[in-house]
Amino acid sequence: MWIFDAHLDLSMNAMEWNRDLTRPIEEVRAREAGLTDKRDRGKGTVTLPEMRRGKVGICVATQIARFVAPDNPLPGWFSPEQAWAQTQGQLAWYRAMEESGQMIQIRDRAGLETQVRVWEAGAPGDTPIGYILSLEGADSILTPRCLERAYEQGLRALGPAHYGPGRYAMGTDSTGGLRPYGRELLKEMGRLGIILDVTHLCDDSLAEALEHYEGPLWASHSNCRSLVPHNRQFSDEQIRELIQRGAVLGGVLDAWMLIPGWVRGQTTPENSGVALKHVVDHIDHVCQVAGNANHSGIGSDLDGAFGREQSPGDLDTIADLNKLINLFLERGYSREDVDKIMNGNFVNFLRRAWG
Repeated sequence: MWIFDAHLDLSMNAMEWNRDLTRPIEEVRAREAGLTDKRDRGKGTVTLPEMRRGKVGICVATQIARFVAPDNPLPGWFSPEQAWAQTQGQLAWYRAMEESGQMIQIRDRAGLETQVRVWEAGAPGDTPIGYILSLEGADSILTPRCLERAYEQGLRALGPAHYGPGRYAMGTDSTGGLRPYGRELLKEMGRLGIILDVTHLCDDSLAEALEHYEGPLWASHSNCRSLVPHNRQFSDEQIRELIQRGAVLGGVLDAWMLIPGWVRGQTTPENSGVALKHVVDHIDHVCQVAGNANHSGIGSDLDGAFGREQSPGDLDTIADLNKLINLFLERGYSREDVDKIMNGNFVNFLRRAWG
């Protein structure tokens, strides 16, 4: 059973973490031995060879660059133009991966079906990873009209905000509705057919976005607020509303979103017992709210600025996502429903969106 992962920050890791993702994971970790500039140095879990080993054949791969105003304490770029240039550098890395046969961009239904056939047939070990380009946080889009340029580059999904206040919407740990040009951005997304990724939208911006956007939407990497209370997660009411809109929600593996009480820098997988079974708990909760397994998937975020120190304790690399298959079967899910969760729901979502 192959896997569709709806959220990986591959280019960020390659460019800002300076990781050669074409190399074996052991080599990447060894080159980071002794480095302390990032808290996950030597503990990364994602490389392209590990994705192939785990049959993670298609992913939604991001560009990400936050603009920060002078009063914003979050890390980021000091102008939207710098943020745009950073995303263009990330795009250049994806293009280099395509040219070297490591990855292949999926832009439409035909490209999707080709990659699905490849992985369903049992792809050989050197098969390029299929990726759908997404933008996490819209700060780098200089104006809503500039979005067309990004679409021509292959951008097919967009989350208007990330952490904190964004130029178009308010994100995690902030409050408030869409920013002045937020509705115009959503209108342009609808015209182009770009998927709205509601992950990271604060409650106010989420409500307003759902009111003003009529196109396809998903939550690429989000878990359940009823299991781990935090504004980064979705409430049951929000989950129901997303399901009514036909969304698929990707379960995320960042440990602090899996179990309550996680304290960064103190809690560890060893002293907390966090494990892949907790990922199943969140995905199962979405299935129970939905009444079926048609709206759940995987959005691992395993390279989202954390590594083994903040991952399920029984996961060493992204290849271990395959362990989820038996965990779902043991939980009583049919193999057909497990197949939907591991790849089918996001694939069918794209078939409808690109139909």
